[in-house]
Amino acid sequence: MDYKNLQYKINTGCDRGLCSKACGRQDKQLNTYDWLADVPGNTELTDLVEVQFKNTRKGYYHNVNNLELKKGDIVAVEASPGHDIGVVTLTGSLVKLQLKKINLKSPDDIKRIYRIARKADMDKYYESKAREHSTMIRSRQIAKDLGLEMKIGDVEYQGDGNKAIFYYIADERVDFRQLIKDLAAAFHVRIEMKQIGARQEAGRIGGTGPCGRELCCATWMKNFVSVSTNVARFQDISLNPQKLAGMCAKLKCCLNYEVDNYIEAGKALPSRDIILQTKDQDYYFLKSDVLAGVISYSSDKNMAANVETISINRANEIIEMNKRGEKPLSLTDNNSEKQADHPIDLLASESITRFDKAKKKKKKKKSNRPQNRNQQAAGQPEQQEQNQRNGQNNRYDKTGNARKRDTKE
Repeated sequence: MDYKNLQYKINTGCDRGLCSKACGRQDKQLNTYDWLADVPGNTELTDLVEVQFKNTRKGYYHNVNNLELKKGDIVAVEASPGHDIGVVTLTGSLVKLQLKKINLKSPDDIKRIYRIARKADMDKYYESKAREHSTMIRSRQIAKDLGLEMKIGDVEYQGDGNKAIFYYIADERVDFRQLIKDLAAAFHVRIEMKQIGARQEAGRIGGTGPCGRELCCATWMKNFVSVSTNVARFQDISLNPQKLAGMCAKLKCCLNYEVDNYIEAGKALPSRDIILQTKDQDYYFLKSDVLAGVISYSSDKNMAANVETISINRANEIIEMNKRGEKPLSLTDNNSEKQADHPIDLLASESITRFDKAKKKKKKKKSNRPQNRNQQAAGQPEQQEQNQRNGQNNRYDKTGNARKRDTKE
């Protein structure tokens, strides 16, 4: 038997798609948690494969050659013209859900996977990638010479080097027909111009947000929804542009995450224009805590004075009483409502330094005990000899002193 021709393969967690190549922490942007990676037969349900290219550009392809692909494999895919080089980021049935998420209109846009990238493909790929930075710098100078109001933020060469994609940002419509001619003459490749927004540019560059985590646009967000200042007003957030703006200098996308909860909870709040009337005075709306369900009212319309905080139910109850012509004695009905609105601190009457009291030192009792055992052992025979001479029965107490007792002769 020829053992040299045998090929052994040890399956590890990475081969089954359970480590950084599947659903763990990854080095690729917009990765999807593949929670079906270890399900047997998952990749056989569909031949669709998700392939990622530079930064956040992704594509979906058919595995027509039935290649054994797993997350992290570098493949050569069909492009127009030639081929492109990308990394497999998702396989199996989750790819269908991703297609619905990006709203792919035509199935004809799904091309094919040719093969797993060979050494010649990778050499050509690295050669093309090495030209991207110098191409971006020179293209910016060409656009500046033409007087175009645009910013070229990134350049991406195709894997075979036959095409270059220029990503640009512009506030207005730009006529770049002459720019394409100049770029094609300068770099001798096929030119494709793609306009992106400020949020997409931040996602391509990546970074860390003020929350300490990676940017959402660089990790999982694919579709961007417009964010307005009304979202901040619903959540009672200060309209400070420096705090509301993200890395892209636009309003933070995370402002939209909780606004639905605030809108739903705000429906139970009474109108801010309603004045609560009591027998003592009138109260005006001051502020509200939507999620806690409490409202603060002030006796002065323009400033905080005699502020009273009550629950939403109590406010609605007073409004109904005012409609009937009735006025309560005060906003707070009784002490029970105050206790319900404000939690009781059981340790309010306790001192903070109650455990810091110094311990009292115990006084030591004086005794006639010898200082050490040697003195005690040396003193006992002498005392016994003296007692024997006196003809008395002697006993020693706990302190080592002789106790004399009278005996009958």
